[in-house]
Amino acid sequence: MSLFSSATTPSLGQVGVWRGGGILTPEMASSIEKLGYSALWIGGSPAADLQLAEDLLNATEHLTVATGIVNIWTAPAPQVADSFHRLERTHPGRFLLGVGIGHPESQGETYQKPYAALVAYLDALDAAGVPADRRVISALGPKTLKLSAERAAGTHPYLTTPTHTRFARAAVGDGPLVAPEQRVILDTDADAAREAGRRFLSRYLGLTNYRRTLERHGFTSDDLENGATDEAVDALTPHGTAAQLAAVIRGQLDAGADHVCTQVLPARADPLETLRPLASELGLR
Repeated sequence: MSLFSSATTPSLGQVGVWRGGGILTPEMASSIEKLGYSALWIGGSPAADLQLAEDLLNATEHLTVATGIVNIWTAPAPQVADSFHRLERTHPGRFLLGVGIGHPESQGETYQKPYAALVAYLDALDAAGVPADRRVISALGPKTLKLSAERAAGTHPYLTTPTHTRFARAAVGDGPLVAPEQRVILDTDADAAREAGRRFLSRYLGLTNYRRTLERHGFTSDDLENGATDEAVDALTPHGTAAQLAAVIRGQLDAGADHVCTQVLPARADPLETLRPLASELGLR
């Protein structure tokens, strides 16, 4: 039976923002909140002290802050739990802990029996009093998706498409949270947008877990070789006008997502230049 509880899981709304922690500031968080986005996800394996999350919470009034994701290999569960309780004391109900196993290429020999390691990590969070409905799991395959429904509020998949979102919704059933990350590029120049998309994808298409998931959910191996085909790049890093990008976000919701974590590309561009017109198109303000 799922441990999800809509009464105690932080409110995420339908559309949030995902951004790497190294390029995320409290000032940006304040601006994102004012645009009407309801959640801000810290990407890039934030440290166990969750100091950035605290800084973002301090800079905002109502925004939910989440991690996307704390890496179980690099952030010890007891320290993460202590940090969670610190945030809960100062900003009750506004923090959601996203955890995940990352990918083997970055962890080397430490990446042993990842599913068992994830279960043990959740056990440690349980023992330290971190409620199941205050955490999500970055899950891609059926086994971890089932775990996310049973031992967490739901799942936060990364680098997926609506095809996978439909699969994730079917896997977790009604109730548990499905909150996929979605990339967008505000650019009507297809060549320039695809160049930016390929630059982003180049770090991911060689990683086992992402590649396997993409090939199981709508892409062939040939689609993803040599920088990927134009069609694959367009599907994975959609580009266009603000209205077209709003349709991409709605497509994820229509596929079964409860909440969409919007990542603006290029990653180091000013995200507000995209988030501002996108908020208008989505009616967030």
